Order: sequence, then structure tokens, then C-alpha cells
Amino acid sequence: MLNDQVVPFFEQQELRLLRILTDRGTEYCGIREQHEYQLYLAIEDIDHTKTKAKSPQTNGICERFHRTIQEEFYAIAFRKKIYRSIEELQLDLNSWLSYYNNERTHTGKHCYGKTPMQTFLDSKTIAKEKLLETLAEEQKILTFGSKDNIE
Repeated sequence: MLNDQVVPFFEQQELRLLRILTDRGTEYCGIREQHEYQLYLAIEDIDHTKTKAKSPQTNGICERFHRTIQEEFYAIAFRKKIYRSIEELQLDLNSWLSYYNNERTHTGKHCYGKTPMQTFLDSKTIAKEKLLETLAEEQKILTFGSKDNIE
């Protein structure tokens, strides 16, 4: 999903994915040279931050999303329909995710009554500025050798 959907989405928006936050599950963490996910992040030059162990509040937005998807999609979908394949379930989930991101307004900390997509689009200029600052910092490090030599 990261390779097929997330990174291309950011590229379409003319942004680069700089950092990703995951929990400490074995599907995300391992020795960089031997773990597919870690290797992929290294190749894509994406920093990997991990949540604090046994602290789900560290990733509260994601935890809340899991609860929302359970309450608003899965609990309802399985009462309305018998799924004959995972692909059939995935199609309905994709439809719900599109509604969630593009039509359903959110009252959370960052959305202020807008959809997640509108919140993202409104913050694109800030993200582009941050990307330019990061690229400039990386260029300084390449030019001078290390952060310590800059100061």
C-alpha cells in the first residue's frame, strides 16, 4: 500500500513523504538490511519513527481511526451483507474510505469541520515549505559534511 498508493499520492501532490510513524510490530521493524519494510523505507529515503512501546496514545489519531472504521464500516457492513471474497470486502472498504476522506466532515483537532482531504489540501503550502527547508538542510550537510560542522 505504501509503495502502490501512499508514495504515488504524495508525488501527485508534488510532495515527498519524509517520515512515517508506525507501531513496533514485526511487520514494520527489523534489521534494515534484512527486513523488507525497513529496506523499502531506506531506499525511498523515508525516516521511520516508532511509537513508544505499550503506549497506544502515542499514535492516538490512528487508534481513533481504527475505532471509527470498526464502528462506521465493519460493524455495519457485516450486518448488511455476506461477503464472498476479500476482494468484495475491499471494494466496499475503498468506497467507505473515499467517503471518509472526501465527504465526511471531521470535528477533530486538525480538521475543524472539514474533510481530511480538504485539511490536507489547505496545508499543502506549509508542507512544501517544510520540504524545501528539509532539502536545503540536507544540501548543507552534503556540502559541509555533517551537522556538527555547520554550527
